[in-house]
Amino acid sequence: MSLGGDEGMRVLKIEDMPKLESPFVRKMINGKFLVTSEVAPGYEWVFADPATIATEKLDGTDVSIVIEDGTVTSIWNRTYRIPFINKERRFIIDAVLESYDRGYCMLPDGQWFGEVIGKDVQGNPYGIDYTMWLPFNTYVRDKLSYNSWGKYPKTYESIRSWFQDGPISLFMLQHGIKDKLAEGIVFHNPRTEQMAKLRRDMFDFYAGSRHKEETKK
Repeated sequence: MSLGGDEGMRVLKIEDMPKLESPFVRKMINGKFLVTSEVAPGYEWVFADPATIATEKLDGTDVSIVIEDGTVTSIWNRTYRIPFINKERRFIIDAVLESYDRGYCMLPDGQWFGEVIGKDVQGNPYGIDYTMWLPFNTYVRDKLSYNSWGKYPKTYESIRSWFQDGPISLFMLQHGIKDKLAEGIVFHNPRTEQMAKLRRDMFDFYAGSRHKEETKK
């Protein structure tokens, strides 16, 4: 599924952001659903394809916008359309307006996926006093990619070691904060549009609270 749209395309069907899986096989170990050193079938591209890039996994909520004839015509949280006047999800409207003012919505026609972060979202781990929508295919890939990916061995041991002390949050680094860790990494293959994710709480060394999904396995 494309995370962007083609010039002049008319969106007829709204798609949900696909669920991203770990490139390592995960197993229940001592009551925790953890990654192992085994590469998940079909995810060899993460480690073998030089086109793959690694970006910061933002800690927010998935939101897409639809652009038609150069205009934002609708906003979606998953497959729920957000009315422009909506008290419960006003933070999403505010986030898109903030990003529009910053020029992040200057995109070709189509459905574009991104993340809303900031105030009123996931406890606001970034400590900013506003909300903003960051598109995956442009801002995140252009501004939040780790240049170190590919310079070190792409092995489980090397990646586990990287995640023990990092990765640092590139978004917070842009705001002058150097010691904030990212929630994880999203791997993108621009050629095939495949994606995968790794969070710090998927590893055995992690001592904090884990995602809700971990209790359902």
